[in-house]
Amino acid sequence: MSKIPTIPYLSGFDVKPLMTSQIGIVTFTDGTNNITPNQVQCEAYGYTYNKADGTCSTFRYNTSLDRSFSDLNNKFQGANNTTETGTNNTHIIGTNNTVKGLSRNNIIVGNENEIANGVNNASVFGNYGIAERDGEVVIGGGGFSGAGVGKAQSSTITLTGTTTDGTATNLFVNGDSTNTIIARSSTSSFQGFEATVIGVRTGGSAGRGSVNDRICIRVTGLVFLKVVDQSSTTLGAFGSTTGWAAEMAFSGTNDMHFEVTGKADMNISWSCTLNLYELKI
Repeated sequence: MSKIPTIPYLSGFDVKPLMTSQIGIVTFTDGTNNITPNQVQCEAYGYTYNKADGTCSTFRYNTSLDRSFSDLNNKFQGANNTTETGTNNTHIIGTNNTVKGLSRNNIIVGNENEIANGVNNASVFGNYGIAERDGEVVIGGGGFSGAGVGKAQSSTITLTGTTTDGTATNLFVNGDSTNTIIARSSTSSFQGFEATVIGVRTGGSAGRGSVNDRICIRVTGLVFLKVVDQSSTTLGAFGSTTGWAAEMAFSGTNDMHFEVTGKADMNISWSCTLNLYELKI
């Protein structure tokens, strides 16, 4: 391990980089303990987050041979488009777009857009947009005349999951059973949101109600850091759905999730279409 020159804490963060290993893995500190950073913390300090193994690292390119192999299935139409190592099956139409490493199956149409490290199956259209979540569809809003990616954009992601009791449960992002975090790259970002959630009972031993009992809930709100003003409306319901609920929720420093609540002894499948409207100051 080698120590990183002393740097200050970023505003809104209580951890910072401490040291790097010989293979470039970065360890953070809270001033007392060594910390493995999450994606938001890692990328806020300019490092690369690997979602596959949960590590934060200084980015290092492979040799030209390795890079050529890893980029074999990428296609570009336009000038000054770049991809980092480990990018596969990516199509770019436009100019000055960037796809970070360890990502696959992505599409960009426009200019000055970005797909974040480790993000898969995403699409970005327009200009100055950034995809930070698997399966996300982004429309970039121009970045305040080029101030930066993600400064003003809208996007849609899908979350899914199941419940078998009355415990609040985080939904999975794009069906990834290892990830419930709705990534946010900046502590100065604001998210307005509209979530349409459908829950359908598939089984369970509860005597009340039956299979195919169902509900559709609309949740809307405004988020900054871990503060959310939100409200929910039941758009439709059939059968025994009393107590079924959905809302935006938080954990850790600023990790954002979307959670649902079912009922004891009811097996319920949930699907959420989440529209995000984002502004970064």
